[in-house]
Amino acid sequence: MEGKWLIADRDLNEREGLKWLLKSSSIPVSSIHLASNYQDFVVTFEKESPDIILLELDMISSDNWSSFREYIQIYQPILLLTSAEATFEKARLAIDLQALELMIKPFSAAKVKSAYQKAAKVLDKKQDTIAVPHLQYYKDLSYEALFIAQREIIEDYKMAAFKIENTENIGVLYSFLSDFPFREIHGIFPLSDMVVLLFKESCQNGKEQCQKAMRKWEEEFSDALAVVVRNNPSTQVSLNEKFHEIQKMLDFTYYRGYRQIVEFEYTPEWVHIDPFLAPPEQRVWVDMLANHDLEGLKKWLYDEFLQLENPYPDPGLVRIRLTSILAQIRRFMKTYDLDNQPNYEKEYRYIFHSILYDSVLYRSVQNLILFVQKLFLAANSSPKLIKQDLIERGIAFIESHFANSDLKLEDAAKYVDRNPSYFSHLLISKTGQGFTDILSSIRIKEAKRYLLETSKPVKEIAALVGYHNPNYFSRIFKEVVGMSPREFRINKRE
Repeated sequence: MEGKWLIADRDLNEREGLKWLLKSSSIPVSSIHLASNYQDFVVTFEKESPDIILLELDMISSDNWSSFREYIQIYQPILLLTSAEATFEKARLAIDLQALELMIKPFSAAKVKSAYQKAAKVLDKKQDTIAVPHLQYYKDLSYEALFIAQREIIEDYKMAAFKIENTENIGVLYSFLSDFPFREIHGIFPLSDMVVLLFKESCQNGKEQCQKAMRKWEEEFSDALAVVVRNNPSTQVSLNEKFHEIQKMLDFTYYRGYRQIVEFEYTPEWVHIDPFLAPPEQRVWVDMLANHDLEGLKKWLYDEFLQLENPYPDPGLVRIRLTSILAQIRRFMKTYDLDNQPNYEKEYRYIFHSILYDSVLYRSVQNLILFVQKLFLAANSSPKLIKQDLIERGIAFIESHFANSDLKLEDAAKYVDRNPSYFSHLLISKTGQGFTDILSSIRIKEAKRYLLETSKPVKEIAALVGYHNPNYFSRIFKEVVGMSPREFRINKRE
């Protein structure tokens, strides 16, 4: 099917050469438009709405990057990129844009033609699947069997699922799998983020067929896939139960990433983790942020999240834990008034969205590290001109030193370089609590953690959270919690 093309390159000879290669190929083209700079590109892009774009990545300045990315996300053209820089950064940008191909200059005519052919194939698939894929029914088997429990099906099936990271191309994936020559296939069911395949019980090589299909897909398309195969037949397990097992196994892409195939016979269980930072961990983060310790911060995140092994924790709890870390970063932003700067606030919201919705854990972690790096640079750029939030700094100091039984209001006030009375007034005005109440709240929260997570005696816990006198600690604890430390430990563990 004919497509509308836009070729954007700053070099006249490159533009004309790329245009000539396209016209001399056998690819059906309705029109070819050219752009020599980013402004020309935007004007032509908005006017013509091209199906396929071939663009020199180096043409886009850092100032224009955000708007360009929005154009691509909104209009979703098929994207081919070129660059004179064979760097990791260029590759990362190409991946971020879901580009079909990144060609490094100088490139051969054969390489360009191959990229053209690949883009034309994707366009054909895309245009063939603009309409919502029709529901398929196979004999007595329909979508109901996947979603409704206790549906009686006499024949048993083996199940596989292809999950695509870019769900906007689910129609392309469905069309591709429908055309692929699977053997002993009984049904292909497209869903919002995956395509489910049912193989007949007699099929002995479902995994091998899926591997071939994934390799073929990767030859033609850039979208990443994860494939899960449930190979063991069982008439005792309904298709609905098998489907839920498949879904859970696909959640493991959060830890393992895409571009792989997994075969399983049973579904492992998630392990539980505390989704919130414990007070000692909060103190570590306060110190790392206050000292701009990027290397320490990276090591902490890598050790905490990127060294995980099976059995893995529930991804939902991991996401909550990352937001708990983001809360500490938010406090750092407030300390340097960075939350009032639109560019940092916008990126903060992007990181928050990444943590909640990114399908791969390492991507959220890397985004977090890059964001903190930018915040450190901003905080260091003009320290004398940066308005620091005294209350946030003061509370962070209290959280870091609450275990010191001699900690006083004067210590926190001195840390923020303010008169104790004035600092106390600021605390009450902003938080509604005085120094003593804030300190007690932090200490009691930490004491609760020790009581639940350790077998340490109450006397030792009192000392660990900053109380000389264990009896005084027990009295304060009961006033705040409503029961003694021992009663709290017994009741919560029962």
